[in-house]
Amino acid sequence: MTLSVVVSGASGFVGRAVSNVVIERGGSVIGLVRRSQTASPGVQERIIADDDFVDIGAGWPRNQKCDVVIHLAARVHLMHDTEVDSLAAYRKTNVGGSLRVASAAHAAGVRRFVFVSSIKALGDRDPGRPLRESDEPGPTDPYGVSKREAENALLHYGKETGMEIVIVRPPLVYGPGVRANFLQLMHAIAKGIPLPLGAITARRSLIYVGNLASALIECATNPAAPGTIFHVADSFDLSVSELVRTLATQLSAPQRLVPVPASWLKLVGNLTGRSAQIERLIGDLRLDCTRAREMLGWNPPYSVEQGLSKTAVWYRSTY
Repeated sequence: MTLSVVVSGASGFVGRAVSNVVIERGGSVIGLVRRSQTASPGVQERIIADDDFVDIGAGWPRNQKCDVVIHLAARVHLMHDTEVDSLAAYRKTNVGGSLRVASAAHAAGVRRFVFVSSIKALGDRDPGRPLRESDEPGPTDPYGVSKREAENALLHYGKETGMEIVIVRPPLVYGPGVRANFLQLMHAIAKGIPLPLGAITARRSLIYVGNLASALIECATNPAAPGTIFHVADSFDLSVSELVRTLATQLSAPQRLVPVPASWLKLVGNLTGRSAQIERLIGDLRLDCTRAREMLGWNPPYSVEQGLSKTAVWYRSTY
């Protein structure tokens, strides 16, 4: 079957990766973007410039076959949010905007809607074991709260309308084109800056962008997916110090890890007002992906080593 997909946020880091895989497999992609000529080659762009998809109904592609929407566009997690009411801002985009896209898609006859949520909809740490989809949600920031509320709203919308809703919760995504904290970490490693992470044994699930694209396409096509939440991650969880060492090797950079005790890092966090960031750094956050493996037959096509290698190759060619 030739897959026809609408990808919101098609010009973004993950959106471009998903679009590329769909096209490589012989499918077609209509990309919802804010500016022209920002999506991958081969993507049919539709400009949706308004905030929070307010006019998505008018801008929806007409007279074009579409099987599924993969909804990536979101107000992303911000370390320094300047909004007076940050939760309201997240809700406008991540809840209200997502429902508008789903409603426009349903009105156009699209059968399935894949919503890319976040593990932050559950929380920032695991309870001593990998997080399962059935665990009680405990989001700790406005971004996580908005993602959890969007999950609930979309699943309810699916029950009301019969639209097939699939929820995917990835952890931190990395790969060629990555930005934010992961890129800053690579900058520091490449420059040989000593990092106080040598004593951190916490394990954090990550997902290579190619693995996430694979999982999203599986959720877009697998008949067992609708009405379900799935955790997806790489097949092996590195510790923070292992991640730094592996990246240093891939970047041909020195491994400058200082073994600072976690208790000292907590103290620094308290003194600098960065307790939340430190807690996330030194705490375990692992995902249980059994459901995706057993229900969908999905396994990550790329190993952690392959994903980090491809990311390092991109970094060396770019910076």
